[in-house]
Amino acid sequence: MDGRIDAFLQSMRELGYFEGKNLIVEARYADGHYERLPELAAELVRLKVDVIVAVPSPAIRAAQQATKTIPIVFPSTGDPVGSGFAASLARPGSNLTGLSNANLDVSAKTLELLTTAAPKISQVAILGNPGSLNESAMLKSIQAAARNVGVAVMTVEATTPGEIEIAFAAMVQQRANAVVIAGDAFLTMQASQIAGLAIKYRLPSITQSPRYAAAGGLMSYGQNPTEGYRRAAAYVDKILKGADPGSLPIEQPTRLEFVINMKTADTLGLTIPAALLLRADAIIR
Repeated sequence: MDGRIDAFLQSMRELGYFEGKNLIVEARYADGHYERLPELAAELVRLKVDVIVAVPSPAIRAAQQATKTIPIVFPSTGDPVGSGFAASLARPGSNLTGLSNANLDVSAKTLELLTTAAPKISQVAILGNPGSLNESAMLKSIQAAARNVGVAVMTVEATTPGEIEIAFAAMVQQRANAVVIAGDAFLTMQASQIAGLAIKYRLPSITQSPRYAAAGGLMSYGQNPTEGYRRAAAYVDKILKGADPGSLPIEQPTRLEFVINMKTADTLGLTIPAALLLRADAIIR
């Protein structure tokens, strides 16, 4: 989980909760197989846990459908109100609360950064996961941004590593010359595969997760997901102490990270503009 669970447990320890003493953690993972989520959520409900921490959005939806009484905390989700997880950011109103990850807000920005790094882009492919609750909104955001800069858009989808291979073949066949990877937990898990394919086909690429740039992707721009897990511990603490999740406001990220992988830029033969380098929070050399 890219250190995120460790970050959550460390924050719980800082708040006075220790596994084996006053904290029991029941972990369930779907490993990108979203169809397994309803049963995993039902298992946790049968165990009568005190709080469910759920991510990504399909897991939040599965938990929401499994229980209307057990509090649910989400460390990250793109559009909590639009997804039906909350009545409003200020007052969620049900048994769910947590943190927004701003993926929808930064989707258009990722295209802007990509076209600045590679100004000769004429057609960009958007790689998404049809199982993501936020995919449609993210696609619309990127498509609108593409129209503003005169770039054509094609969309491809993948739910398995094999489908990612097929998606990249389709990009090349349809002459896309760059790719934006939509923010999605499964696609983030496949960061190394996607980064490798983008380099193989010489496609400048960007997504929200900093894990992607670290895995060899050209760029990433978005919230560091570890921070959401740290903050989620504070929500769990408040709920265990009696707070009503429906009255705990949903937090929005205050800091977004822009990472450039210069090794990959060199491999692709790109000269990254100095102005873009100055904006970067981290540069991988």
